Amino acid sequence: MRQVMEGSHAVSEAVRLARVQVVSAYPITPQTHIVEALSEFCAEGAMNARFICVESEHSAMAAVIGACTAGVRAFTATSSHGLALMHELLHWASAARLPIVMAEVNRALGPGWNIWMDQTDSLAQRDTGWIQLYCEDGQEVLDTTLQAFRLAENVHLPVMVVLDAFFLSHTYEPVNLPSQDEVDRFLPPFLPRITLDVENPYALNQMSPPNVYMEMRHNIQAAMEQVPGRFDLVDKEFSSIFGRSYGSVETVCCDDANTVLVVSGTAAGTCRHVISQLRLRGEKVGMLKIKMFRPFPADRVRSVLGNVEKVAVVDRNFSFGASGIFAQELRAALCALDQRPQIFGYIAGLGGRDVTTETFEEIYLRTRQSDRPESESIWVGLSSKEREP
Repeated sequence: MRQVMEGSHAVSEAVRLARVQVVSAYPITPQTHIVEALSEFCAEGAMNARFICVESEHSAMAAVIGACTAGVRAFTATSSHGLALMHELLHWASAARLPIVMAEVNRALGPGWNIWMDQTDSLAQRDTGWIQLYCEDGQEVLDTTLQAFRLAENVHLPVMVVLDAFFLSHTYEPVNLPSQDEVDRFLPPFLPRITLDVENPYALNQMSPPNVYMEMRHNIQAAMEQVPGRFDLVDKEFSSIFGRSYGSVETVCCDDANTVLVVSGTAAGTCRHVISQLRLRGEKVGMLKIKMFRPFPADRVRSVLGNVEKVAVVDRNFSFGASGIFAQELRAALCALDQRPQIFGYIAGLGGRDVTTETFEEIYLRTRQSDRPESESIWVGLSSKEREP
């Protein structure tokens, strides 16, 4: 069934179809529409699930940690300062190897107070042990949420499904809504590896002395290393049922490109259009869309960019004192290559500012015309000259 729906409701529909049993959430703009729809599904009987209203995002994560520990499929959603408040418990979820799925609607962190798009909130959680998958449009949001449950329950790690505030969360577009029978074929009932059992009691989340703690962390990393291969299998099976696939990265016109633009999220749609227009003018330019940020698909990035002359990374985020975060990851991934491209890091679109076709054309032309980056981070679209700090 094809329906016109906003990106937030694409998440809600996927959670309903996934037969989630516990939803816990605290409303925060711009993710509120996700959990509003889920609360209605639960109230109307469209979902056989418990909806738990809590007093904070910290409590929302605590509730789904408890639910998943008890052996049920659980979901929550958040944004920005809500995600920051969850930070402590994100570590608990991953270290306990709980397959929780969370929708994270990218929103800027304050002050100044801002409710619009910025990736820094999710990327600030990159070391918490959560898989991170970034989405371009409403269809990808719905599909990725379904894939996230399958992946999380396969590798026993939590997954963050990330979508842009307003550009995606509140934008309506046609989405193919699968049937319940199709989703049931793809996503079987949750069978927890470990669960609370009153007939077989044991302790969970106890003190971990030095003789076991390192091994626990090594096991999390070993699971992370399996994720790219497991995601490929999940994506392939999803494609066999629904006819759509995504991959951890996507390439557009990269085979003969001298310059490749690296993007994620909704900016990829604008970039596609710019690539097609530049190609018509004879420019050898391509696009690399990064969907999976954690674990970072370094091998695949190297295979695409290893023979490229220049790479322009467009970051809608910033790590103060360093650079754009995707650019950091690209530099780390490519540093071991004997011949590696010049990496140009651009900062654009923070706080919901538009990243337009003109923005991408400017980035491409500046990259093509420069022998090397003028600075580690090149800020594009500033409305006035920089002031002294």
